[in-house]
Amino acid sequence: MSKPYPSLYYGDYLHLSELLACQTPRSAQLGQEAHEEMLFIVTHQAYELWFKLVLHELGSVIECFSGDYLDERTLTLVVSRLERIREIFRLMLQQLEVLQTMGPLDFLDFRDYLYPASGFQSFQFRMLENRLGIQKTQRISYHQGSYTQSLAEAHRAQVEASEQAPTLFENIEKWLARTPFVSLGTFNFWDTYRTAVNELFAQDREQLTHNPLLSDEERTEQLKRLANAESSFASLFSPEDHAQLQAEGSRRFSYQATQAALLILLYRDQPILHMPYRLLQTLMDLDDLLTTWRYRHAVMVQRMIGIKVGTGGSAGFDYLMRTVFSHKLFTDLTALATYMIPRAQLPALPKSMEKALGFHYYQGAPDDQPEI
Repeated sequence: MSKPYPSLYYGDYLHLSELLACQTPRSAQLGQEAHEEMLFIVTHQAYELWFKLVLHELGSVIECFSGDYLDERTLTLVVSRLERIREIFRLMLQQLEVLQTMGPLDFLDFRDYLYPASGFQSFQFRMLENRLGIQKTQRISYHQGSYTQSLAEAHRAQVEASEQAPTLFENIEKWLARTPFVSLGTFNFWDTYRTAVNELFAQDREQLTHNPLLSDEERTEQLKRLANAESSFASLFSPEDHAQLQAEGSRRFSYQATQAALLILLYRDQPILHMPYRLLQTLMDLDDLLTTWRYRHAVMVQRMIGIKVGTGGSAGFDYLMRTVFSHKLFTDLTALATYMIPRAQLPALPKSMEKALGFHYYQGAPDDQPEI
């Protein structure tokens, strides 16, 4: 049966003639072709295509958060698209393995021809960072000016526009902050969790105090460590202390968002929290993979050029290494591992709460919520 639309040729659909004509080694143009330059071009063009897809997926995810509520079906879609981005980041890491089949001498055959072009001028990657939620204050100074100053005017405009656009980070933070399970009916998670934590510390202190295998010096040191851990937990229960940590830049999530994230991580076995848990895990995966990619890229640069200045004028390896941890995003989530307690010590949920977490709850408008 004929289709109601024109037939299509594979090469035309993918614009292969144009796409495959985009690899033009500069070394060949200047009269001394370097064989390895084709690998360099194809790898970086592939990165830019993946960046384009990541921006496409990120835009759709952020759009899903545009309303006041996020129903379960939309949350499933968000997680699936973030997991796709995660796999793209994994592929980006694997692409470094291909690029590293080129040695330092191979790169030097054409490196000087690239000046002053640099990966720092990848405007799509800068947009990707901004849409994820990297703040200007996190960025490492480059040429004593804005990170956009080395970009072409049109690209600079796009990157600067992305600074003003909604980000994944801020939407995740808002979504967590309105999570209803922190306090439902007569159940208050934070109060019951604090009681459980205090009981655990009391048990640990009792064991350390009466452990006959410890010397007085060891006992003193262990009790000091326990007191430090207890102090860290105490700040978790104080909105004022949390606000101070935010002011210092060591926390970005609001107090309410932090509460909700911890609840999701602790009670992830509850059916309705499975998908929120996958979401938080995927966000941490994205952060880890992008951090690993930055590190691996920095190490590759060191192997290729040593301590030479980058083609774009940056400090090369030293600059890239400084971005590895300064550009992390979801450290608030990974830091919550500090506050985990054993499943056996988790506060028992009331029956009404168990029911609410067993797919009897719909995160719609407040009037749609079941009575707890």
